[in-house]
Amino acid sequence: MAPKSRGLLRTVAGTAFAAAVGLMISVIGPATGEAEAAPNGLRVSNGRIHEANGNQFVMRGVNHAHAWYPDRTSSLADIAAKGANTVRVVLSSGDRWTKTSASQVTSIIGQCKASKVICVLEVHDTTGYGEDGAATTLDRAADYWIGIKSALDGQENYVVVNIGNEPWGNNNYTGWTDATKRAIAKLRGVGFRHALMVDAPNWGQDWSNTMRDNAASVFASDPDRNTVFSIHMYGVYDTAAEVQSYLNTFVTNKLPIVVGEFGNQHSDGNPDEDAIMATAQSLGIGYIGWSWSGNGGGVEYLDMVSGFNAGSLTSWGSRFFNGANGVAATSRRATVYGSGTGTGGGTAPNGYPYCVNGSATDPDGDGWGWENSRSCVVRGGRADH
Repeated sequence: MAPKSRGLLRTVAGTAFAAAVGLMISVIGPATGEAEAAPNGLRVSNGRIHEANGNQFVMRGVNHAHAWYPDRTSSLADIAAKGANTVRVVLSSGDRWTKTSASQVTSIIGQCKASKVICVLEVHDTTGYGEDGAATTLDRAADYWIGIKSALDGQENYVVVNIGNEPWGNNNYTGWTDATKRAIAKLRGVGFRHALMVDAPNWGQDWSNTMRDNAASVFASDPDRNTVFSIHMYGVYDTAAEVQSYLNTFVTNKLPIVVGEFGNQHSDGNPDEDAIMATAQSLGIGYIGWSWSGNGGGVEYLDMVSGFNAGSLTSWGSRFFNGANGVAATSRRATVYGSGTGTGGGTAPNGYPYCVNGSATDPDGDGWGWENSRSCVVRGGRADH
């Protein structure tokens, strides 16, 4: 997400999308059988994200604009308290905004771990490169990660490195493929063993299908085979058919995909948030909504809470956390934080509420806990049916 609206032409996007639909099955080759996952930390296996212990991890997260609001350090805990298992944190390489230092990154990771969420860290200065003259390159973003590597070493179980946010605009976007491969190679070459995440071009929306068509070769270029693809879904994805077609292509071809950003409305069109959340849930893939609070430039409606106040959900926040296929009902905590799989509430199929504290409330192992003076169900336990 850019701090201001993009001005993407919907007619161009729709035409490009429709023209490419027929190519979806043939453009991406098999990506399984040839990969050897990174031995430690979060990793890709068979097109899915797994923890080091083999547990599949499905992101249910929120974007937080730390680079622009570095004083809002309580936001990570507030987001976790709503049930999210992931926070995608905006950082700056210093090319466009004030640089996020290694010590700040260490603090952010510590807060993520204290709040029991996975940290997806992203450099925002690459946003719209090639179209926005202030944006920097993926190569520069890779240099930033190398410069703060000391803060990231040993955090592979807790951190995903999202190399650069929306790293190409709508001009010369075919350069995305080689630039992404070079950035991955640069990080692996100096010893990064983390799961890497790469955003699509076209302001993250890939209306040209550049990422979709080249995902297999980008994945294969990673010697660790540990790269996750991130699509940002705004006005280009205003129908269920578009959402389903794009995401299904990756899943069918066993390539890891996450909806790294999306909203319930936008200046370039009206995204189908219901379809995005339902499709992600049905396919078992992650989503990360934009964003906690602090939006400006005419997109203030994307705030999930008003004024960083966790007790003041907006209509978008209420939909995202508590609506159908929302965080409260579908999020499960990473097992690296303990055996409990509960997060922030929701209702079990038997009609009882889920326990917020997971199996920590279930000493006898029967799947039932006791919170707020009533029985609750431990997610994944014997009573979760």
